[in-house]
Amino acid sequence: MFCLGTLINTGAVIAGGLLGITLKKGIPERCREVLMQACGVSTIFIGAGGVMSKMLTFTDGTLETQGTMLLIFSMIIGSLMGSLLDIEQRLEELGEFLKRKFHTENDSLFVEGFVTSTLVICIGAMAIVGSIEDGLTGNYSTLTAKAILDFVIVTIFASTLGKGVIFSALPLFLYQGAITCLAAIAGNFMSTELICQLSYVGSALIFCVGVNIAFGKKFAVGNMLPALLIPIVYSIATSL
Repeated sequence: MFCLGTLINTGAVIAGGLLGITLKKGIPERCREVLMQACGVSTIFIGAGGVMSKMLTFTDGTLETQGTMLLIFSMIIGSLMGSLLDIEQRLEELGEFLKRKFHTENDSLFVEGFVTSTLVICIGAMAIVGSIEDGLTGNYSTLTAKAILDFVIVTIFASTLGKGVIFSALPLFLYQGAITCLAAIAGNFMSTELICQLSYVGSALIFCVGVNIAFGKKFAVGNMLPALLIPIVYSIATSL
C-alpha cells in the first residue's frame, strides 16, 4: 500500500495525542514542567547527535570535519528565505485557524502545542529518510519505528500542551506524504549523499527545536525550514 508508513505514523500521532490528553488531568503542574524540560533536553541531544555523527569523522586517527560549509549556507540562506516568507507566522496562523475551527478558543496552549509538535515530528532525519525509503522501495520500517517514537513524544507533549498537539498529525501527513510521492517520482535522483545531507541539516533544526522546548522560544524554527531545500539545490547544481 502506497504511503503506508506515513499512514501508520499519522495514526500513532493521533493515538498518542488522545492518550496524552487523557493523562493530562492526572499529572500535577510541577511534573508537566519537568517533563517538558526532559523532552527539550532529549531533543537537543538527538539533534546534536545527528549533526555530530555526520560532521565529525576519524581519518587515520585524526578528527576531521566535513559538510560545515553546506550546513552554514543552508542555515543562512534557508533562514533568510523563511524570514521573507514568514513561515513561522503562517504556521501559527494555521494553528489559530484550527483553534477557531474546533472551538477551542479558551485553550491558551493550543497554538504552541500545534507548532512545537509539528516541528519536532516533521523535520527529523527519520521523517526525511523514512519517507524517501517508502517512496523508492516501499520499505516503511523506518517510519514504523518513527511512529513508535512519535507516539511517546506526542503523548508527553499532549499531556503538557493539550489538544493542539493532536492536530500536528495533519502537517505530518502532508509533509511525509509529499516526500514519499516526490521520491517515487524522482526515483534514483535521491542519492545516498543527498539523503545524508538532508538528515544533517534536519538534525540541526531538531537541535533548535529542543532549545525552544527546554528554555522557551529562542529560535524561529519555522523560518529555518527552507534550509532543507539547499542540499537539494546543491545536489542538482553539482550533477549538471
